[in-house]
Amino acid sequence: MVASIVAAIAAAGVVAVAAFLYRKRGLGADDHEPSGATSGHAGSMLSALFLLSFAIAIVVPWTASDVARQNTYTESQAAVDAHWAAARLPAPLGPQVQTELRDYVRFVLDTEWPMLAHGRLAEEGWQRVARVREQVSAFTTDDADQQEAKALVLEHVRALSEARRVRGADAQSRPPAGLLALTVVTGLVVVVFPFMAGARPRGAAMVPLVVMAGLLGTGVYMVFDIVSVFDGGLAVEPEAFTSALTELQRVPAGG
Repeated sequence: MVASIVAAIAAAGVVAVAAFLYRKRGLGADDHEPSGATSGHAGSMLSALFLLSFAIAIVVPWTASDVARQNTYTESQAAVDAHWAAARLPAPLGPQVQTELRDYVRFVLDTEWPMLAHGRLAEEGWQRVARVREQVSAFTTDDADQQEAKALVLEHVRALSEARRVRGADAQSRPPAGLLALTVVTGLVVVVFPFMAGARPRGAAMVPLVVMAGLLGTGVYMVFDIVSVFDGGLAVEPEAFTSALTELQRVPAGG
């Protein structure tokens, strides 16, 4: 933040020095007109700066939302795969692990998903994953098929845990605050720039300016509406877990 302020002051200083030197040496010509070279150049650059910050503020959350959505399918599929692998474990462990996995998916849907909009995961979710891992890890057998099933379940649970950790990171991700502030500031400057340049639009000339201001305000609102991956206009919905739970409920205990 301090660096950006220093950079802004330095840039303003360059303008002031250049204006002083040109005036002292008698170079150039006075520019008082709203349609002059200075206003035209500044207006173009301000518009470009706003469009750049606006585009980044839209693209970054959009990309993050797509990645987070794909990760929910990775996590839910890991739960399904672990459920199928647990069917090869002997009773009562196999059915117990399957029940735990179904309850985990149901817990994510009913309890944890609303918390994601606030950037949080429930500690109980981690406890559920740890409980499954401990139950399977404690199982010992000399049967080769059951040993393979145990290894598969643990592998899928590890994948589920990793995807869950990524989901927590996705819930906390936000575009840089400075980028949002720059979008707002440049948007406001673009709206009032004609007045800053000395123009006094009247009558029909106000219509395009008002329309532009309204559309620009809508765009800035959209930027703030999509800052969260799990809330707002681009919110990731729990379709992956809904589909996974439907599939798991069709599978009888023990596979």
